Amino acid sequence: MSLDLNDLLGDWPHEPGMIKVRKILGNDGKEKIQLRIDLGLIQMETTGRPDGQEPHNFESLLEYHRSRARRAEKKGEKYMLTAEQVGELQQEGIQYYHRYISFFQLNDYVGVIRDTQRNLDMFDFVAEHADREELIGTVEQFTPYVLMMNTRGKASIEIERENFPGAIAKIEEGMEKIRAFFNNVESPDAVANSPELGFLGEWLEEIRARTPLTKLEKMQREMDNAIANEAYERAAELRDQINAMHRKK
Repeated sequence: MSLDLNDLLGDWPHEPGMIKVRKILGNDGKEKIQLRIDLGLIQMETTGRPDGQEPHNFESLLEYHRSRARRAEKKGEKYMLTAEQVGELQQEGIQYYHRYISFFQLNDYVGVIRDTQRNLDMFDFVAEHADREELIGTVEQFTPYVLMMNTRGKASIEIERENFPGAIAKIEEGMEKIRAFFNNVESPDAVANSPELGFLGEWLEEIRARTPLTKLEKMQREMDNAIANEAYERAAELRDQINAMHRKK
């Protein structure tokens, strides 16, 4: 068998600026995800650690360190991560990053939510157990981006269900979490310059524009038009109907 990857990649060329992802069936009979990159491809498992490894017989390094931390806490000891261990957790987190952006391209929003939440949990674990503040910052800096992708996954599910108010609520919730992060790290000025908040804010307005009006909103709009056209009798009728609907609520 030829070891030349050109035989494999020739029919699936890399395109700069494009995220190209596909699912394949592996030789083990399990589904795999392939992400095309400029010099080849990344192949990942769909569950567990993306590279299929089980470090120290755990699903991931994060789960391994969590187990050790629980044992230490039972003994009344403080579990601390070294710089090397934080670096290893960060490298593992990059694997999950590759997979959740692949899931997003495949419209697998459940997978996006799962893997982004996993990385958010890793950030929290490092913040609790790293032995130096600068180590926390090395992973915590990615929180706004991961929160944005987590929010996109949740809102996209609601959009698929045509639940636009639900999607709006998910985006507003995600934006609030990002603002809270900046406030917690004492960087409130970053709110105004956050590309994540900028993207979610624009998306929010797009979804609001697509959201069908409720019966009450339609009546309110009709009343406003009636007033603008000096159709005061019709405007009064609509006002009374709107007030009656508010009373019922």
